[in-house]
Amino acid sequence: MKRRDFIRNSVCAGLGVSAASGAIFDLQNILAATKVSANFNDYKALVCIFLYGGNDGDNTIVPTGSGYNSYANQRTTLAIPQNEILTINPLNGDGREWGFNPRFGEMQSLFEQGKLAVMANTGPLVVPTTQTQFRNETVPLPPNLFSHNDQQVQWQTSIPDNVNIATGWGGRMCDLISSSNGTWKNFTSISLGGANTIGVGDETSVYHVSDQGTIGLNWYDDNPNTTDLKSNAINQILALNNANELENEFADIKKRAINSNRVIKQALTATQPITTVFPDTHLARQLKMVARLISARNNLSLQRQVFFCELGGFDTHNEQVATQPNLLQELSQAMNAFYNATTELGISNKVTSFTASDFGRSYRVNGNGTDHGWGNHQFVLGGAVRGKEIYGQMPVLQTNGPNDTYDNGRWIPTTSVDSYSATLARWFGATNDNLTTILPNLGRFSTSDLGFMNIENLIRKPVIGKKK
Repeated sequence: MKRRDFIRNSVCAGLGVSAASGAIFDLQNILAATKVSANFNDYKALVCIFLYGGNDGDNTIVPTGSGYNSYANQRTTLAIPQNEILTINPLNGDGREWGFNPRFGEMQSLFEQGKLAVMANTGPLVVPTTQTQFRNETVPLPPNLFSHNDQQVQWQTSIPDNVNIATGWGGRMCDLISSSNGTWKNFTSISLGGANTIGVGDETSVYHVSDQGTIGLNWYDDNPNTTDLKSNAINQILALNNANELENEFADIKKRAINSNRVIKQALTATQPITTVFPDTHLARQLKMVARLISARNNLSLQRQVFFCELGGFDTHNEQVATQPNLLQELSQAMNAFYNATTELGISNKVTSFTASDFGRSYRVNGNGTDHGWGNHQFVLGGAVRGKEIYGQMPVLQTNGPNDTYDNGRWIPTTSVDSYSATLARWFGATNDNLTTILPNLGRFSTSDLGFMNIENLIRKPVIGKKK
C-alpha cells in the first residue's frame, strides 16, 4: 500500500498516526476524499473564547461543604473565603459540592438556568493517560507539556503529536461545510482576537475583523469615476494587466479584500441595532461585534460560521488574587451579555460559545500565584446546551493524588480536547465520517459525544463519569 493511502485509510478508520512514526497527515487529500456538498436548512455559529495564559480552574470552580477545608489548607494565600463562594446545584455529581468564584455571578445564574455547562479537567492528550502511564512514560505525551505556545497550538489543532500541522479543527470543519455559505464562504471563519490556528483550514482562511468593524481602507472609493486621487491610483494599479503571475495574483487578492470589506460594511449597515447592553471591556466589545455579524447572516446568506475571540492575562505566576478575579468578572459579564444578545436575535439555540485555555494551573501555590498546569475546566453556553451539569470527571484535589502528574497538582486530563471539540462539531453539523477528518486522533478516545449539547436526531451513548 502506498504511504499516502495508508495514512488516509488509517485516519478515516479513527486510528491516527503515532508521533514516533514521524508521519505527516496528508489532510488535503483526506479532505478531498471526505468533503461533501453541505446544504443546511438553518443557521449555527460556534464562538471560541480563548483565555490566553492559562486560567486557574481550581479557583474558578471551588469545593464547598466537606471539601472546603482541604482546599483552604492547600491553597493558603489564594483560598477564597467560604462565605463568598457562589453555590451551584448541578443535576449530576460525584458526591462532592462545588461553587463558582465570587466574580462569576452571571455564570452562576446561567448555570442554574440550565444554559451553561461545565466540562471538567479537559486538555490535550495523544492517548488516554493515567498517572501510572505518565510517570512510567509508557504512553506518548503532547510535546513540550506546560508550554504556553505549544499547548495553545495543541488546543487549537487537536493533533498534539504532530507539530507540522498548520490547520485547526475549526478550520478543517469549515473546509467541509463552507460550501453551504455559497458566494460569501470567505466569511465562514472570522477572528476578532487576532491570529489563531483554530479557524485555519486547508481551504479556509480566517477573515479578520476588529471589535469596531471591518479592517480596510475606509477612505477608499472603488467608483471608476472617483475624483479622489488616492482611490484613483489604487483603481489604476488594480486594473493593470501584469505579465507576472505573482503580481496578478496579488492584485486579485487585493480586489477580493476590498470587495469583502465593502460587503461586510453594507451588511452591518443594513441590520437593526442590537439593544442588549454590553460592558465596555475588551472581551465584551469583541462579542458585541460577533453578535452584530451574526445579525447580518441573512443579508449574506450564511448558514455556518466559526468565530474566535480572546482574553489574555491569565498567566498568574504572581498577584493572582489581584488579577484573576477581574478577568473572571470580565468573562462572566461578557458571555452573559452575548447570550442575551443571541436571545434578542431569536437564535440563542443556534449559537454556542465555549472557552478554551492553554492549560490549568498548579494546585500547589507559588507564593502569591500558581505555575503552569495541564488539565482545566471549560464552559459551554447557549440555548442548545444541556446545562446545569458538570461533564467528565472533576479531579481529586490533592497534590501527589491520583490525578496529579507528580506533586504540584498538575492535573492529568481525564477528557481530551478531541472529545470536547467533537461534541461541538457534531452539534454544528459534522457527520461521523467528517469527524475523522476534523479530528484525526478521535478514534483513540472512548467517545465523540460527551453529552453537553442537544444534538438533533442523535441516539446518545452514556457519558463516562456522569451520574444522575
